[in-house]
Amino acid sequence: YIRHAAGCCLDQNNNKICASDEKDGASSQVTGGVVKEVDDKNDGSVIEGVKEESTLPSINVKIDSDDPILGNEDAQISIVEFSDFQCPFCSRATSGSMTEFKNSDYFKNDEVNLIYKDFPLNSIHPFAQKAAEAAQCAHEQGKFWEYHDKLFANQQALDTDSLKKYAKEVGLDFGIVGSAFNKCLDSGKYTKEVSDDLSAAISAGGQGTPYFVIVNKKNGKTQAVSGAVPFAQIEAAIKAVQ
Repeated sequence: YIRHAAGCCLDQNNNKICASDEKDGASSQVTGGVVKEVDDKNDGSVIEGVKEESTLPSINVKIDSDDPILGNEDAQISIVEFSDFQCPFCSRATSGSMTEFKNSDYFKNDEVNLIYKDFPLNSIHPFAQKAAEAAQCAHEQGKFWEYHDKLFANQQALDTDSLKKYAKEVGLDFGIVGSAFNKCLDSGKYTKEVSDDLSAAISAGGQGTPYFVIVNKKNGKTQAVSGAVPFAQIEAAIKAVQ
């Protein structure tokens, strides 16, 4: 179904984005000025006949040298995850398919790594941008993934004071280190980097969060998957690019 609920926001391209009943699908997608919901069934199909991303041609995804990487940096295949710290579906993917991935042989055998990029849906998630910047400040001190997990575990409280409190809880708030984090966050040091990631997500075909692009850096093959889908769909995409 397509939502036309009142109280929708408009993004920078004048697309309508609605926050109503976000608990229902697996992700929200912006297409043609309206929001469409991804079905929360195991097949991960998209309602209203939107083509599944896995059928699209090769996707151009720029992987930056400073992107957070989990796993073997030299792995031939990467799962590039575009995500939003305030998005409930991203939290579901983190505790679901991405946890399964970390327990899989692909990860344990250093065949596939996970690369994180920011995709804050600012029109409906007002705390997503600053949370993403805070995570980049944590990354600067080598604690991205610890802070990443802390944010998703505390998704209902992402105001600036809470972001600084979480920094202390993961070990970033001691002496000069803590001061550096607060200065980094308050200065907006990573505002542009987060915005650049958002632009990269849209350029890569992202219409909502979470959005995954599986890239084989050796043969150039790519596959994309949208939504908090079961790991079986991520695995199918991995196999498709091998």
